[in-house]
Amino acid sequence: MALSPESMPDKPFDFSVPPPSPIASGRRSCVTNDDVLSEFLQHSLRVPDLVLPDKVFPRQNFIDNPPKLDFQLLSSMGNDSLSNVVDSIARIGCFQLVNYGIQAECIRSALASAAGIFQLPPEKRTAVTRSPEKLYGFEEAHGEEDGEGEEFVWCKGEGLKLAMETIWPVGYSIFSDKMETLLSEIEKVAEKILGIIRQSFPPKTGYGNGVMEGQGAMGSRCHVYKHNGEKCSGTLRYDVIRMLIKGFDYSHAMCLHVCDGSSEFHVYSKKGWVSFCPDKDALVITVGDQTQASSGGQFKHVIGRPIYRGEEEEYISMAFLYSPPSVAVDAATTTGRVDPQKGNTISVSQQAMAAIVLTLVYYILVHLYNKF
Repeated sequence: MALSPESMPDKPFDFSVPPPSPIASGRRSCVTNDDVLSEFLQHSLRVPDLVLPDKVFPRQNFIDNPPKLDFQLLSSMGNDSLSNVVDSIARIGCFQLVNYGIQAECIRSALASAAGIFQLPPEKRTAVTRSPEKLYGFEEAHGEEDGEGEEFVWCKGEGLKLAMETIWPVGYSIFSDKMETLLSEIEKVAEKILGIIRQSFPPKTGYGNGVMEGQGAMGSRCHVYKHNGEKCSGTLRYDVIRMLIKGFDYSHAMCLHVCDGSSEFHVYSKKGWVSFCPDKDALVITVGDQTQASSGGQFKHVIGRPIYRGEEEEYISMAFLYSPPSVAVDAATTTGRVDPQKGNTISVSQQAMAAIVLTLVYYILVHLYNKF
């Protein structure tokens, strides 16, 4: 219904915006309030200054050469000579072994053959790069400093053999045969030395077979290193960080270092960093985590690394990680992760997938049971 002119209001609707509210004359501006707040926080919080230490690396201590253990005289060695070696193990975690009965030509031949591994081009190394599921092969580089030294982990597993024969068919067979011969001699020496060391402390209850929880011994294997002598000074700090953080990925009783010709030998541990000049043709033996566990902490697990300073462009060294056969078998059976002969592993993703499949099968069976 339309409105008549008489029914319309006298004044139209007023839609104008209301005027702003007046500002109190005593109110301070935002700038003034910010100054007051800043002054208050400055006097009340009093955050202390953070002062970082000048040196973040452990201090390097040069020591006299550790005592030498003559392998040929073990049966006739007196208690005094053996106690010096035991004291050295407890103090710095290492000692030197001489007259160990391995032919020098056997060692030289393996070292010379190992140099060929590091001549493989990067594109071929990719297929044999280490990973959490593949605990052998080339160590992946993580930055510029890694290029100044290289590492290859060798073992007798079939997985490594098949992978390496694909990219280096003739050379790897020769290298592997020489390494197996040398490893057999190293294991004979290590077995006898470990028996002598274990006689120096009583068996500790509660430590089992000496394998640390969460780790499994995987048999003997070897870390092969290529050192660039002219660049070793630039990698020293990197080596300290890498060794202290990472160390070795494998549980072991002891490590036998073939490092003849090295200028220094560095030993890293949680307590510090010591270095010395190893004797010519001597094996340097360091303590592993299994020995630390079985000794109840009397012997400390340490990491050793030779340092080369010389005119030659490349040097090769080897570190054999030894675990007694019984320990290796027990650990592999307990963990169920690694078969040292086959080199196969069950990854975390595979375990998770198996758990999901079993769960689905369980619910399907429950559903069918309730339905029928």
